[in-house]
Parts: sequence; structure tokens; C-alpha cells
Amino acid sequence: MKKLTCITMVTLLTAALFTGCSNSGTSLGSNKTTDNQKTLKIGITQIAPHASLDNCREGFIKGLADAGFVDGDNITIDYKNAEGEPSNATMITDNFVAKKYDMICAIATPTAMAAFNSTQGTDIPVIFTAVSDPVSAELVKSLEAPETNCTGTSDALPLEQQMQLIRAMMPDAKTIGILYTTSEVNSLTHLEKFEELAPTYGFTIEAVGVNVASDIPLAMDNLVTKCDVINNFTDNNVVNNLDTVLAKANDAGIPVFGSEQEQVKKGCVAAQNIDYYELGITTGKMAGKVLNGEDISKMPVEVISACTPVANQEALDRFSLSITDEYKDSVTYLTAGE
Repeated sequence: MKKLTCITMVTLLTAALFTGCSNSGTSLGSNKTTDNQKTLKIGITQIAPHASLDNCREGFIKGLADAGFVDGDNITIDYKNAEGEPSNATMITDNFVAKKYDMICAIATPTAMAAFNSTQGTDIPVIFTAVSDPVSAELVKSLEAPETNCTGTSDALPLEQQMQLIRAMMPDAKTIGILYTTSEVNSLTHLEKFEELAPTYGFTIEAVGVNVASDIPLAMDNLVTKCDVINNFTDNNVVNNLDTVLAKANDAGIPVFGSEQEQVKKGCVAAQNIDYYELGITTGKMAGKVLNGEDISKMPVEVISACTPVANQEALDRFSLSITDEYKDSVTYLTAGE
């Protein structure tokens, strides 16, 4: 009887052992599994807490859900914000890599570069969004064939359409002022293109570079003495301090044109707007394809450049500006809180 009991116990223990093994599933790391399905961990890193990048993040999560990956269900999202500091971005992505996350979503160029560097020597894919020039940032070999562990969406600003809008609204303006951050690759690319376009539309460009946020007040004091109008790019440092830029420009009687709707809501007079929420959705759907096994190194970067004009009526009135006839049928008027 004792011998039979021992045999029964061994049988039960062996069955339990094999049952435990059968529930482990296949995984890309050590994350727990439930019902043979791994809960994937995705780290989202954002360079600064401003509205256009928030729209990217919200769109990304929506795009992931559309692709079948829902936070709290089959994925867990860990969101971190670098608060405008590239050094923080590096610490965040290093931490994501140390925890062996299954994917990193990097919002804006500085965080994408940090994620790319942190993930070298690993198999962790990086999906980026709101990166204007991923080739110059050395995230991909080309837009058509990345050949790296990165791909995503590029917010190629419609710079010529923007300059056309400025010229239409300010026919007598001669000089466009640009405030940019010297370490932001996307801003350098935009500035170079803007300078190339300027003679075609009768403008000269006066550019003032800054390194950190504390440089902006003095730089603006200098810039407003040299230009008739200011154009703002998607420079993360500058956008994160847009209140300061607008206050200095308004005091000097210089209108500021933005590059997307959130800047216009804050007080820029107008912009040729790219929809950053839709940009994020596209990025999330691309991430879903990678999570489902598609080779990220062969997935082309999707460039989003479609734009529509937006304007802030209060800001227009402040500078006695108006939307010209060619834009009246397509412009959308925005105010804070919309």
C-alpha cells in the first residue's frame, strides 16, 4: 500500500511539472505569460511634456489598440518623460533596455537617438515618431530600407507651404527670424531647407541658436530686433518654452507663425498644420506589425507631410493680420482649450 502511494505521488508530481512547462509559452524575454500569451512590455519615452508630443503618444496607444495590442490586456506600457533633458532620455532608455522590454517607442528626435544608442547589441526594436529627418539622425540607412533596429514615422514639415502662407499674410515682410536649438538635428535640417527656400519668396533668414532653455529669453531679446516675423519649427526645446517666446515676441510687436495646431492654440498666428495624433496612430499600427513578427529593418519609414492651414483669431487681431482669400475656404480657427 505504501509502495502504491509513493508511485501515485511521483506520477502526480511529474504531471504537474509537465503542466507547468506547457504553460510557459514562447517569449522574447522573461515577462510573465497567461494562457499561452505573453504580456509584452513596451516603454514609451517622450522628450518633453508639450501638447503636440502628447498627441503623438495618445495616437500611438490608439494605433496599437487598433492593431490588437491593448494596455492592461496583452501589453503593459511604461511611459516616461525626459522633461526636456537629453541626459534624462538616455537614462530612461538605458533602464528600458536593462529591464529587457519588448519594444521602445521614442517620441521626437532626441529620445529616438537615445533609444537607438541604448539598444545597440540587443534585439529590442525601436519605433519612433515625430522625427523629422531620421537619416540625418543616423537612425536608419534610408527611408525605404532602414537596415537597423529602428523605423517609424517622420513629420516632414511642409516648409514651402509654410513660407507661402507667411508671404501671403505679410506681403511687406523682409526677414524671418528663427530660434533653434543647436543640438537638435531636426531643427538644423529645417533651418537649412528654410534658408534655401527664402530667396524664392523674397525673404532673408535671421537665425539665433540656443543650447538650453535658459538661453531663450536673451536670444529672443536679440532676435526680435532683427526680424519682421518669427517662424517656429518643431524644435522641442523651443516649443517646450513657447510661452516665453510668445511673450517676448508679443511685447516687441512681432508675430510668430507655428508649425502645428497646438502652437497656434497657444498664441501663434497661423501654421500649416500636420496632425500629430494621426501621426501617432500610424506609428502605433507600424509597431503592431513589428510585434506580430514583421522585420523592422525592412519596414520603410512613413513620411507624413499632408497639411491644412490653422489660425488663431485673437493673435491675428493683435497684429492686424488676416487670412487671405486663397486660404479662407480651408483654414480652421483654433483657440486654447480646444
